[in-house]
Amino acid sequence: MIKPDAVERGLIGDILKDITNAGFKIKALKLTQLSLSEAETFYAIHSKRPFFNDLTSYMSRSPIVAAVLEKDNAVSEFRNLIGDTDPSKANEGTIRAKYAISKGENSVHGSDSDENAKIEAEFHFSGREILF
Repeated sequence: MIKPDAVERGLIGDILKDITNAGFKIKALKLTQLSLSEAETFYAIHSKRPFFNDLTSYMSRSPIVAAVLEKDNAVSEFRNLIGDTDPSKANEGTIRAKYAISKGENSVHGSDSDENAKIEAEFHFSGREILF
């Protein structure tokens, strides 16, 4: 997912270029906006954490770009590409090192497991919207 801060700053094309240059194939892509309720559902796993309200407000404040990507070892490869949640700790050349504003506004989201990637893809896309 390309998060609101990156969409607001016009970085969709730059980030998608970084993703495709890293060998990922885009299987689904959508510009959309989460309602607060949808953001709360998407991030329900973090509902007891102190940053939950800030996270869900941020994720629902403006559009996002949802995507399904394909590559061998896609989850680990994408997490390597995007870098650490805290851009000050992210490796040079990673998406977050290049584009993130802060740990809270870190420009992109990546699934943390194959299981969560499937759940997240199904959250954003109907079956016929994902090309396999």
